[in-house]
Amino acid sequence: MNKINIEDIRKYFPIYNNNKELHYLDNAATSLKPACVIDAMNDYYANYGVNIHRGVYKMSYLASTAYEEARDKVAKFINADSKEVVFCRNASEGLNQIDLMLAKTLNPGDHVLSTPLEHHSSILPWQNLQKDGIVLDYIDLDKNYRISLKNIKSKITTNTKVLAITYASNTMGYITDIKDIINYVHELGILVVLDAAQFIPHFKVDVKDIDCDFLAFSGHKMFGPTGIGVFYGKYDLLKKLEPVYFGGDMNNDVDFNKTEIKKPPYCFETGTPAIAEAIGLAKAIEFIEAIGYDAIQKVELDLLKYAIDKLKDIKDVTIYNKNADLGIINFNINGVHPHDAATIFDNYNVALRAGHHCAQLVSRTLGVNGTLRASIYVYNNKEDIDAFIDAIKETISFFKQF
Repeated sequence: MNKINIEDIRKYFPIYNNNKELHYLDNAATSLKPACVIDAMNDYYANYGVNIHRGVYKMSYLASTAYEEARDKVAKFINADSKEVVFCRNASEGLNQIDLMLAKTLNPGDHVLSTPLEHHSSILPWQNLQKDGIVLDYIDLDKNYRISLKNIKSKITTNTKVLAITYASNTMGYITDIKDIINYVHELGILVVLDAAQFIPHFKVDVKDIDCDFLAFSGHKMFGPTGIGVFYGKYDLLKKLEPVYFGGDMNNDVDFNKTEIKKPPYCFETGTPAIAEAIGLAKAIEFIEAIGYDAIQKVELDLLKYAIDKLKDIKDVTIYNKNADLGIINFNINGVHPHDAATIFDNYNVALRAGHHCAQLVSRTLGVNGTLRASIYVYNNKEDIDAFIDAIKETISFFKQF
C-alpha cells in the first residue's frame, strides 16, 4: 500500500462521505473503517467466500491461504512467530481464553494480581475463578491514578503466579511502563497477561522486546472489522495449555473416548473462524503501516493539547486525566449526568462515550458514577475538537436552565 498523506486521510473512510457532519470522538470504543478493509472483506465474500482448512478445491485453497497470510501479517506486525498468533473474536474473548486456560495450571490459594485501571475482560474472568480458590488482588494506583512498579512490588506475595495488566488505560489514556514491570515480575516467576487493545492502535507492539507471556488485542479499534481479535502467547507456554473450546478443525484424530488435538495455534481455533474479518484485519495493518505510527501519534497528541487548552477556559468541566499519554479525555460536566450530556452532544453530531467504559473500577476509584470520554484518532481534526468544545458549552448552558 502506498504511503498515506495525513492531510487527505478522510477520503479513505466512506462513512465521512455518507455523514459529512459527523464529529466522531468515540475511537477508544471502536475505530472507523477505511475502504480498503471493507473492499478486502467484500472481495472474499464475492469471489472465494468458502471455508478454510477443509476443502480440496481451489476456492478453499485461496481462502485458506488468505487466512494464513493474515496470521503471518499479524505475527510480523507484533514481532511474533505465526504459530504464536491465535485468532479470536476480540480482546475480551482472547483474555478470557488465556485466563481460563492458565487457571487450569493454578492451585487453590494461588494469587493473581491486577489493577483498578483494567477493562472488565482483564479482571472478571479471574474474579469468577475465585470460587475455585484463586485469590485476586489489586495494586493501589499512585496519586496521579497511574500504575507503578513500586505499588506492584508492595502487593506481590510468594503465591503470586499471574499479573493481569493493561498496556494502556481505555479511560485515563495512561501508558503502563510495562517493560520494567515485566522484567521485575519475571525474576519472581510470575506470568504476565497483557491487554494491548488500547495500545496497539496508537503505538508499535513488540512482544519480544517487552517479553510479555500473553497479549490480546481487537481488530476493530485499529481500523479493522468487528468480530476479530488476536491473542498471542509464547509458544513454549501455549504448548502446555489445554483448550477451553472443542470441536471442528482443532483436532487431528477423534476416537470414541479420546482425541488428539492439533498443535498451537490451531488447537485454540475451534470451528469456522472469522475468515473475512481476519483478511480485513490484515488490510487494516497495512493501512496503519502506510500511515506510520509517528504520524498517528503526532495528530493525536496535537489535537489532545488543542482540546485541553480550550477546556481550561471552561469552569464547569472536571478533567480527570490532564496528562494523558493517548488522545483520551476523561471528564464530567459538573452537575450533569454523563448520559444526559451525551444526548446533547449527539444533537450536535458529536459522538463520544458516557458511562463506565467497561472499566467500572476506574469510576469507583475516582469516586464518580461515570464519566464522559472523548477519544481521538488520526482522522480527527480541529473542526472535530471545536465542535466538541461548542457542544460542551451548549450542554452547560442547557442544564443551567433547571
